[in-house]
Amino acid sequence: MEAVVARIGRPHGVRGQVSVEVRTDAPELRFTRGAVFTTDPAGAGPLTLGAAQDHNGVVLLSFEGVADRNAAEGLRGVLLLADVPDQDDDDADAWSVPALVGLRAEREDGREAGVVVGVEHGPAQDLLVVRQPSGALARVPFVSALVPVVDVPGGRVVLSPPGGLLEGDGEPEDAR
Repeated sequence: MEAVVARIGRPHGVRGQVSVEVRTDAPELRFTRGAVFTTDPAGAGPLTLGAAQDHNGVVLLSFEGVADRNAAEGLRGVLLLADVPDQDDDDADAWSVPALVGLRAEREDGREAGVVVGVEHGPAQDLLVVRQPSGALARVPFVSALVPVVDVPGGRVVLSPPGGLLEGDGEPEDAR
C-alpha cells in the first residue's frame, strides 16, 4: 500500500533542492539516495532521490533530473508516495489515510456528521478532516477522546466533539 511520506515545499537555493513537509515517522529510512517515489499528481513523477539533508531542522531533498530552481518550483505542492507495509495487529490504533478517506462520520447519538475527506498532520496531533452535510470542512483532533470509534470495515468513524466544533451542536434536530 502507498502512503504520503512528504509534501514538497518551496525551492531552496539555485541547484534544484526543495524543502519538504515530512509525513513519515522514519525520514532517515525513507529519504535515502536512490529511493524512488511515486507522486500525486502522477504526472510529476516518479522522482528518484539524489540527496537528503537536514538544514537547521528543515529537510531538504534533491531529485535526479531536477537541476535548477525553476524545475524545483514546478514540484511545489507535489506529494511523495512510498510503499508502506500493511497495518499489523500490533498497531491496532494506526490507520492509513486512504483507509480513512470516505468513511461516514457520525456522532455518538447516531446523527450524521459528514464524510472523512482527509487527514492533516498538525504539530500536536493529526486532524481528521470531515466534510459536513453543508459542505463546510471541520477539523477534529484525531485523538481517542474525540474519535472514540474507527470502524474501517463498517465504513464509519464516531465523533464525540466538544460543543461548537461541528455544525448543529447542541440539541438533536427533532428536539428543536
